[in-house]
Amino acid sequence: MADPTPTDTAPISGNVLFYSKPEPLTPELHGKIGLRRVDGPFAFAAGSQIAPLTVAEFPMASSSYPIIFAGERFQPLAVMGVSNDTNMFIQANGLFEPGMYIPAYIRRYPFVLANDSANEQLVVCIDRNATMVGDLPDLPFFDPAGQPTDYTKNCIQFCNDFETENRRTESFVALLTELDLLETRKQMFTPTNPDGSLGQPQEVAEYFAVSEDKLKALPEAKIRELMDNGALPQIYAHLISLNGWDRLVSLALIRQSLAPTAANLN
Repeated sequence: MADPTPTDTAPISGNVLFYSKPEPLTPELHGKIGLRRVDGPFAFAAGSQIAPLTVAEFPMASSSYPIIFAGERFQPLAVMGVSNDTNMFIQANGLFEPGMYIPAYIRRYPFVLANDSANEQLVVCIDRNATMVGDLPDLPFFDPAGQPTDYTKNCIQFCNDFETENRRTESFVALLTELDLLETRKQMFTPTNPDGSLGQPQEVAEYFAVSEDKLKALPEAKIRELMDNGALPQIYAHLISLNGWDRLVSLALIRQSLAPTAANLN
């Protein structure tokens, strides 16, 4: 379990998506601040087209976004846009589109667990640059005695639960790798020219996904094992989610076509 009150404030190692200034949470540094209720609480994620997912989230996320695997570690990701600086499901008011699943990675912000390289442990941090963190808080991090408030304890528990799910996700990815089920895929789309003819196919993304052919080729005993350990339903949730690419690309094209009209109105 992470330590909410580390003995020092050594620099935190590694880069964490969305967090520009993670600091170990301590009563000395953060005893008089906390979380303020702000408009647009998810605006911090509006500039990212992806968000990490844990395997437990696959069923909920699959109806909202394509779920892919990326990078050397085959990190599961929810794809929320087709350009590097746009999340198409966060509205101008900083809220998610109604009905869209909000990944736990985003919901835990501004809290995060990070590596304390000096003490070789995980510590609870906050992003000090988060717009919702500041003085005169609605939800203080610590009480007058310097102890974590119930709100903070709940957030720490959420972070610990998220870390547990991260480890489960790593085991799930290791299983996919062991069975050699992942393959490289490219997502393409063919635009329509103004005259109605088809344009040149364009690549939207390159990523890893489970190969249906390799899955079907597994021995029956291995399929049964995947069912028993809960991996098979998560694999199917991932595969079903890939149908969302067409909707994602179509939405991007519609918004692109509307952009000139919006610009003319300003």
